[in-house]
Amino acid sequence: MNSLRRGFAFLKQSWQMALKDPDLIKPSLYALIAGVVVTLIFSVPMAISFALFGDQGIGRILGYLFGALLIFAQYTVSYLFSAMTIYLIYSYLAEGDGILAKAWQMAQRNWLNILSLAAASMVVSLLQRFLKGKGDSAARNALASLIDAVWTQATYLVLPAMVIDNLNLKSGLQRATQIVRENLLLIGISMVGVRAVTGMLGFLIGGTGIAFGLGVGIGLVSLSGQAVWGVIAGLSVGTLIAGVFILVAVVIGSYTTTAYHTCLYLWARDVERARQEGQAVLTVQPPLPLAAVLS
Repeated sequence: MNSLRRGFAFLKQSWQMALKDPDLIKPSLYALIAGVVVTLIFSVPMAISFALFGDQGIGRILGYLFGALLIFAQYTVSYLFSAMTIYLIYSYLAEGDGILAKAWQMAQRNWLNILSLAAASMVVSLLQRFLKGKGDSAARNALASLIDAVWTQATYLVLPAMVIDNLNLKSGLQRATQIVRENLLLIGISMVGVRAVTGMLGFLIGGTGIAFGLGVGIGLVSLSGQAVWGVIAGLSVGTLIAGVFILVAVVIGSYTTTAYHTCLYLWARDVERARQEGQAVLTVQPPLPLAAVLS
């Protein structure tokens, strides 16, 4: 219960920032749109390849190739807009204002670091799928899940290191490892709360949207007397309503998680500097949203 309380406290503080400065939430919205577009773009050649060559020989090779490119593109889009969110939150905490144009300029300057992290994540993802695909083995599945969890946590901290301190992939991984090693208890307690809270909200909002969309869809079909136009309208409107609710849930989870790790990184960096200067760690004030978690 304590971790949930911490999670709700952070959620409240982080969204107060977003309400005061709406630019902070915009990259999360753009990421959803760009992600859908990228998926559609790469799905077309995959479908054509499968239709022409099947799932054998050259068809399978092309399928793997397009699949890998799709994973790389999805990670690139995700990290690009997450980096912008990190920069905006950092600017807001440091200067009281996050400017979207400056965040975009930062992303352009760090494109190589972002691409390198996307490439590394693609390799990790392919490795994970390879392990899961080698038969029904509990040990392999457990190893794949462990790799996914560790790498996901690492990327949450590597991106802030790249954006805030302009570190490359290698240096960013070293910094992330150090943060985890020195603040493992904080991550273990606080992040569980943040994940649980965003997961609960996502389930409630998404479930509400699905139920609402289903109800509206069934209502339209009933009113039309099950005519063809009524069925089409019911499916379309119901799907649209459910989709909107689900997108809202995704944005809430994405922004909150990014905000948490940005604040965590800033606090860990300040703690590191305080130790190097011989100052007491307790004198280091964490960013406001994280202070709510640590209280």
